[in-house]
Amino acid sequence: GALELGEWASKLMDRNEFLSNPVLGTALIDMYAKCGCMVQAWEIFKGMKDKDLVVWNAAMSGLAMNGHVQAVFGLFGQLEKFGIQPSGNTFMGLLCACTHAGLVDEGRRYFNSMNCVFSLSPTIEHYGCMVDLLGRAGLLDEAHRLIKSMPMEANAIVWGALLGGCRLHRDTQLAEIVLKKLIELEPWSSGNYVLLSNIYSASNKWNEAENIRTRMNQQGIQKIRGCSWVEVDGVVHEFLVGDKSHPLSEKIYAKLDELSKELKAAGYVPTTEFVLFDIEEEEKEHFLGYHSEKLAIAFGLISTTSKDVIRVVKNLRVCGDCHEAIKLISKITGREIIVRDTNRFHYFVNGLCSCNDYW
Repeated sequence: GALELGEWASKLMDRNEFLSNPVLGTALIDMYAKCGCMVQAWEIFKGMKDKDLVVWNAAMSGLAMNGHVQAVFGLFGQLEKFGIQPSGNTFMGLLCACTHAGLVDEGRRYFNSMNCVFSLSPTIEHYGCMVDLLGRAGLLDEAHRLIKSMPMEANAIVWGALLGGCRLHRDTQLAEIVLKKLIELEPWSSGNYVLLSNIYSASNKWNEAENIRTRMNQQGIQKIRGCSWVEVDGVVHEFLVGDKSHPLSEKIYAKLDELSKELKAAGYVPTTEFVLFDIEEEEKEHFLGYHSEKLAIAFGLISTTSKDVIRVVKNLRVCGDCHEAIKLISKITGREIIVRDTNRFHYFVNGLCSCNDYW
């Protein structure tokens, strides 16, 4: 997400050089897409003279990553029109786009066409995308059946996608089955245990959640802490939940307190179900107020001009409460805020998010 460094590197190149060189052009498309700058990525794609399949795939992947689903489908249509044979990576872009938008029927159609129409054998990555798509849509049994029908052994990514679906739809019974598989594959991965603990907590099964955390402690498995990064003036600043180590910590927390009052005046009510401990409601609200992405955004607000876009990267999925709060913050402050979490890019503008609350 170091956009300034990427832009500096691009300025060292001659524009005609990277527009005529597929390798350089693809690298720039990928860089801009991963920084959430799809307008710049699209301009490079359009301006390139010789577009090989790798260039097309980079553009489709970038569009999918940034939630421009119909544009992905449009590019695939052009690819077919020009008679270019798609590859497995082409379908990864298509399936990721379907996953981000919850387009189950379209996803099934593209997945099935790989073999039937284009004589391409789906890889484990394609199966993982389909499991993710079905799981997010609540079709957990179908996702589970798909895993069982795979021509290869499912890896931790595939099972993890199903566990993610179990979390979204609070299916504790299937989650327990999936966790056993994941422990066989990744015995020391904290994320799987934490996800099941979160599923229990969201279902108010506090004893079961506590048992999972106890099991982690007994086995010496450490939970990955939520962390967010924001770049200001070429410097990347890192924040943890409840972090007070930053030199401007006092001003950051003052800004958060100010925002909290404005949010409540605008009708925001903290979604305390995302605090996964059995504690009082007031304490839950306190925990939610200082998540790492909120600290990063508060720092961005006090450190940049009103015209600057605030870009935050988080190492975990953005929780539902932070998502709602950031939507309102974008409306209250009139700022464009881009958050890249482990699932996708979220573009917050004037109280709305590009994901349409589906992530």
